[in-house]
Order: sequence, then structure tokens, then C-alpha cells
Amino acid sequence: MRIRFTEEFKQRYNQLPRILQKKADKQQRLFRSNPFHPSLNTEKLAPKSREVWTFRVDRKYRIAFRFIDGDTILALTVGPHDWIYKIFR
Repeated sequence: MRIRFTEEFKQRYNQLPRILQKKADKQQRLFRSNPFHPSLNTEKLAPKSREVWTFRVDRKYRIAFRFIDGDTILALTVGPHDWIYKIFR
């Protein structure tokens, strides 16, 4: 699985504390090998027609993304769970 990053994702990732960046990197590596690994808690957000998915960085933070094709995703943003769910609903 390949991951492309939006400018917003890059900016928000760079603003995260280093410990969260390390967690995000670890989860991205896991995502590349299995996007639906149980520990990622990958889920499609409602409304489902928007085609926005998220996976877990830790209990509080998530990465929002869209599938581009069978082996590539576009990472849209990273942030607190509640904020992610608020902006994509």
C-alpha cells in the first residue's frame, strides 16, 4: 500500500508532538502491510458517500484518508478523534 500526503496532512503532522509522530509512523507502517489490521480500527465515516476513512494513531488521534485505487491512499489530515469526526460529517 502506498500513501500520498496532502499539504494539510504534512502541516498537521509536523505540528504534532514527537511522540505522536512516532506513533503515527508506526501505524502507517502497519497500515501499509494491512489497511484493515484490527489494531488500526479502520472505519468509514458517515456519510459513507463522502468516501472518507480513518485509522487509529492512538486512543485520541486518527488519520483521515481516501482510497485512490487498489494500492494507494491519500492521507487527508491527522488530528484528535473528535475534531476529525466533526470536520468530515
